[in-house]
Amino acid sequence: MTWGFVTCGPNEALVVSGCCYGKPLLVPGGRAFIWPTIQQVQRISLNTLTLQIESPTVYTSQGVPISVTGVAQVKIQGQNQEMLMNACEQFLGKGEGEIRNIALHTLEGHQRAIMGSMTVEEIYKDRKKFSKEVFEVASSDLVNMGITVVSYTLKDIHDEEGYLQSLGMARTAEVKRDAKIGEAEAKRDARIKEAIAEEERMASKLLNDTEIAKAQRDFELKKAMYDTEVRTKSADAELAYELQAAKTKQRIKEEEMQIKVVERTQEIQVQEQEIQRKERELESTVRRPAEAEKFKLEKLAEAHRNRVILEAEAESESLRLRGEAEAFAIQAKAKAEADQMLKKAEAWKEYKEAAMIDMVLDVLPKVAAEVANPLTQTKKVTMIASGNGDIGAARLTGEIISMVTSVPEMVKTLTGVDVMKVK
Repeated sequence: MTWGFVTCGPNEALVVSGCCYGKPLLVPGGRAFIWPTIQQVQRISLNTLTLQIESPTVYTSQGVPISVTGVAQVKIQGQNQEMLMNACEQFLGKGEGEIRNIALHTLEGHQRAIMGSMTVEEIYKDRKKFSKEVFEVASSDLVNMGITVVSYTLKDIHDEEGYLQSLGMARTAEVKRDAKIGEAEAKRDARIKEAIAEEERMASKLLNDTEIAKAQRDFELKKAMYDTEVRTKSADAELAYELQAAKTKQRIKEEEMQIKVVERTQEIQVQEQEIQRKERELESTVRRPAEAEKFKLEKLAEAHRNRVILEAEAESESLRLRGEAEAFAIQAKAKAEADQMLKKAEAWKEYKEAAMIDMVLDVLPKVAAEVANPLTQTKKVTMIASGNGDIGAARLTGEIISMVTSVPEMVKTLTGVDVMKVK
């Protein structure tokens, strides 16, 4: 053997021992430098081994003999230095067959031990639990040999007494019974569900019909509202059209009136011009001749006025005479009343001049009223003037004033009381 590098694949490990190493050098899946004669190199397989573990006629905890076949995968752990060292101590220099037999016998013993601690029903019904327990127990034992249990599976269970068959028949009967019960319950549930579904369908149908009726009602109501709105809008539009037409007609009339106003204004201007023309024509043809005629008529009217004035003065004189007669009668009456009052004064001897004046003043309006009374009955007064002094209404007013001013004199004459001196 020459010195140099030695390599190995990933499914094996190199074990280098000798000079320079207190403990063997473990190289899983790699290379190492070897000095011949002073160092030694060995190989150990790291391949996974498949083991079929047969456990025939093993009595369970119930004393029922059964046979179990399990399948396990095991291998020497190369990544863990301690386990690899244990494996080298146990299996270095041995072939895979020997390693297989050691692992197989170990697993078969643990499988039989677990079978004896469980019932047939537990092994048969809970295979996962059985496999887990065998795996855990065997792993704790094989790890000391550097072997790792990769997996364990319960492959088959059988017996020579027909226990499993009976158990299967009972289970089959239970399953059939349960199946029939389940079928009956399923049919019952199906009918119940069909009835519920039919009820829900009818309820849904009624609800749907109700919703359809509501929708139809809402549609009719909305349609009526929309129709009303459309008619309202149409009426508003027609009214707006009529109003606009009326406004247009009004504007047309206003324009026509404006035109008429303009035409009338122009006609007025024409008429004013025509009036001015006619006035000028009248001035030349009528007014000047009229002024001449007016002068003539004024002269005639003045003559007529003078005649009327004379007639009025005559009538006034007549009235004055009549008034003087009536005044004389009133004066006589007043004198009689004054005499009576004087007699009373003399009889009473209590009256003084102030009292007499008071009595006179009390009677004086009546006297004046009686003097003016004939004038109130006059319907026509004709006054004739000689051309000297006042004429017309001024003459009549003077006559009335003259009669009134003669009353105090008359009172003085009758009573001796000078009213004009009373202060």
